[in-house]
Amino acid sequence: MAKRIVILGAGESGAGAAVLAKKQGFDTFVSDMSTIKDIYKNMLNERGIEWEEGKHTESLILNADEVIKSPGIPNDAPMILKLKSQGTPIISEIEFAGRYTNAKMICITGSNGKTTTTSLIYHIFKKAGMNVGLAGNIGQSLAYQVAECNYDYYVIELSSFQLDNMYKFHANIAVLMNITPDHLDRYDHQMQNYVDAKFRIIQNQTPDDAFIFWNDDPIIQRELHKYGIHGHYYPFAERKEEGTAAYVEQDKVYFTEPIAFNMEQEELALTGTHNLFNSMAAGISANLAGIRKECIREALGDFKGVEHRLEKVCRVRGVDYINDSKATNVNSCWYALQSMKTKTILILGGKDKGNDYNEIADLVKEKCTGLIYMGLHNEKLHDFFDKFGLPVADVQSMKDAVDAAYRMAKKGETVLLSPCCASFDLFKSYEDRGEQFKECVRNL
Repeated sequence: MAKRIVILGAGESGAGAAVLAKKQGFDTFVSDMSTIKDIYKNMLNERGIEWEEGKHTESLILNADEVIKSPGIPNDAPMILKLKSQGTPIISEIEFAGRYTNAKMICITGSNGKTTTTSLIYHIFKKAGMNVGLAGNIGQSLAYQVAECNYDYYVIELSSFQLDNMYKFHANIAVLMNITPDHLDRYDHQMQNYVDAKFRIIQNQTPDDAFIFWNDDPIIQRELHKYGIHGHYYPFAERKEEGTAAYVEQDKVYFTEPIAFNMEQEELALTGTHNLFNSMAAGISANLAGIRKECIREALGDFKGVEHRLEKVCRVRGVDYINDSKATNVNSCWYALQSMKTKTILILGGKDKGNDYNEIADLVKEKCTGLIYMGLHNEKLHDFFDKFGLPVADVQSMKDAVDAAYRMAKKGETVLLSPCCASFDLFKSYEDRGEQFKECVRNL
């Protein structure tokens, strides 16, 4: 009898996992508590995969030999607890997909910079003519691509939630950008649990593999010795330190191994310190994959950036509007504020994940001339920021936020949407929030 695989959640990763499971000959069933989007229903129907929406039918789920869980479902959801109590293995879509491909895996995680670094590595590989897929939190699901395509390399952005349910998956190149508090609501408010999740990216590495990380991250440095790391270390840093695979000296970025080369820092397409790190991590990854230095230089110089990440929208009456809707935690906002060259009106707020705003307090005092709180529950923002004495406005729609910013901003200033929070109180997603911002700004 065919092994039964049940997939919980039918978004991009769940639908992709179902396509692959069916192709591999498993008895496949998909269950989603919400409504399944038409695009995914069609994907399932075309392949004769059974599904249900709006409910989880226990009799159809608890008989699974293995369950693939969407990263959005918490580990303490009632159905997950029932499956765990009866000993049913629960894995992630990435773990499942990894069983059915021999492609080389370049995997990127970290609290911030994941998407930009992943997109940048993919851009370099594509430019070099590599046969490469983009997966994880961006692009099509890895499972779908493993089922339908035949790539030699995958560049995969991994969140801590995806890593939580990965056990045997093997990253040939693992990139850890940084670790700052995020999603602590999902980790019993224990920072160590979140740190452990991030370090799962290197759990099956061998001496032939590479571990690329930011050398000056205090948490990474503290944790490094704990994990019997088998991969070769390739740290990057702002200054030359012993063993660094990339660093900056006299406005040049140096890459040291396996092929040594350098480029002018001002040639990098992305600006700001955090983007310097993103560029270094991407350059090391490409260097290790044997891509020619000329190609790496060129690709680092012509990358267009990621939508909703410090994305310039336009200038209206001498005021620049920047969409950083992807800043769903405080540290992301810190990076955004740090890169501002002018006085700034900051739009922040949304669904707070246990945020500590102390991290951006000094930058807000130094750079901001006004604050706009956008959300259903702004009490915490008032409690923390009102004492700074800046003009503030409370809004509950994007149009009101942009209108308030337009009134506050003076010529030569910047309006920055960098919310520090998840978007789910007022918007469908951070993308929806960013799109609404851009539309409202263009309508000014």
